[in-house]
Amino acid sequence: MLKTSLLLGLALIGLDNAAVGQTQPNVILIMTDDQGIGDFGCTGNPLIETPNIDAMSRRSLRMERFYVSPVCAPTRACLLTGRYNYRTRVVDTFQGRAMMEPSEITVAEIMQEHGYATGIFGKWHLGDNFPLRPMDQGFQRSVVHRGGGIGQSSDPIEAAGKYTDPILIDDGFPRPFKGYCTNVYYRCASQFIRKCVQNQKPFFVYLPDNCPHGPFGDTPQGWMKYYKGINLENDQFPASQGEPLPKRTDTLKRRQIFSMISNIDQNIGKLYELLDQLGIRENTIVVFMTDNGPNGNRYRCSLRGRKTSVYEGGIRTLFLWDWPAIDPTARSSSAVAAHIDLAPTLLQACNIPIPKNLFDGRSFLPVLKNSTSKLPDRTLFIQTHRGNTPQKFHHFAAIGPRWKLVNHSGFNQETLQSPVNFELFDLHNDPYEMRNMVSQHTDIANQLRAEYEAWFADVGKTRIDNYQPPLIKIGALQEPSTLLSRQDLRQSSESDKPSKVPKGTWRVDNLSAKPFRVTIHLVNDAVGTEVALHAGNQVWIQKHTSDDRKVTFEEVQFPVGPLKIWATYSDNQTNNIAFQIAIETR
Repeated sequence: MLKTSLLLGLALIGLDNAAVGQTQPNVILIMTDDQGIGDFGCTGNPLIETPNIDAMSRRSLRMERFYVSPVCAPTRACLLTGRYNYRTRVVDTFQGRAMMEPSEITVAEIMQEHGYATGIFGKWHLGDNFPLRPMDQGFQRSVVHRGGGIGQSSDPIEAAGKYTDPILIDDGFPRPFKGYCTNVYYRCASQFIRKCVQNQKPFFVYLPDNCPHGPFGDTPQGWMKYYKGINLENDQFPASQGEPLPKRTDTLKRRQIFSMISNIDQNIGKLYELLDQLGIRENTIVVFMTDNGPNGNRYRCSLRGRKTSVYEGGIRTLFLWDWPAIDPTARSSSAVAAHIDLAPTLLQACNIPIPKNLFDGRSFLPVLKNSTSKLPDRTLFIQTHRGNTPQKFHHFAAIGPRWKLVNHSGFNQETLQSPVNFELFDLHNDPYEMRNMVSQHTDIANQLRAEYEAWFADVGKTRIDNYQPPLIKIGALQEPSTLLSRQDLRQSSESDKPSKVPKGTWRVDNLSAKPFRVTIHLVNDAVGTEVALHAGNQVWIQKHTSDDRKVTFEEVQFPVGPLKIWATYSDNQTNNIAFQIAIETR
């Protein structure tokens, strides 16, 4: 109710604003997955083919210091809400830790309330089920994959790992598509844009491709042939002025990643052709960025670190803002900005009032209009690591205009190890973070530490049980069939690692007193064994008699309200938790 009331209030504000007669631009937000700052010709990579992004860079405002989170789901939560991800319940990328609080208000919801048609095509990664889906969070049109990526545990069983001819979730329902996944996203986005232009509706298109995220076995073959004849070893790239690259690398994997990136670039070129064809290029904002550092130890403009790192190479992205209506000439700005700033910036650019006291970020539109403009100094905070609950000082960075305080304690470590190893870097004189100045400037380090501690305390008290994931709703009219996957399985022990068979439960809220049809999808063949479905204190048992790795319970009456669901079976070697559970309203 609170969220509905706030959105209604924003809509009324928008009606007043619209009366002024200002033209609202279209918006296309492109974000690639695991593409590093050095994976472009325009950032000095001599071997990769990105001519369309390079051309975009030549006519765009380029933010030289634009920050994101070190991994994907936190970046996405910050980007869409304009708030630090720790306020949104998103603390990690799996085990239910990437499910965003449904009461959070997204930039898509606000833009929709102000007359925009909204669509997402690609990777959501903030919850696969009602009320967490993109269609529940402001996107009228959605074509997305589940979970954190194609090839993960949330994939449809019949199309697991298929980048080519994938099964995607089309407005809430699984549907097979033809073609490579990136091509599908851009094709669907183009269809949506055409329809919006026909209906004379301004649009917000979010294109968060899952490429060049792995797995890498299914990549564009034409580009694979192109890169086959090119030496991609690290010694072929500019020598690093900071952290050196290793002498040798996996050149096959690099070919696959570069092929994915060049295919993205091709699609961006086609998208611009469409804008020109429809005559809307001048009044369309196109933003390009990446979600974190590179998924590999490759060329990254001499920056230290990669994906998962809170050093610059893990959290700095290429950020391009292309809007001919403002200025068609290429410019750059050294102003510090971040993912939390994009939502308020887009709203201001679209003549939509920025809601008070909603965002942690701020609009940097003045810089986009005049790259020499100055913004008031502030400190940004970046922190993400494995685990259910954030820990103070664990894997964080506090970033100011010049100084940066870091404790690079390790993304994959769930527990902060003592002692805390603070590092202080002067980014003006040491942009590659090679000289720790903490002992020489204890006053600056202490000031940044105090600011970080105040921030950490503040984001943690956003709501009661702030870091508990929201409950998945089953039996809802909005989602008659709910698929529970290991993406959101809550492990019973924090010592369990993702590589092991998870031991845990799905936390749900049952809204229906009617019986369900429940299908248990198994990990492996276990014909003749008993499969047990658990819901709270209730249990249903059935023999697995076929070889299709699933067992169906036709009439299951779950208790109404919050409960834990899981299913177990044995393959004579180990006890297993179900791979997926499908729950259908009868």
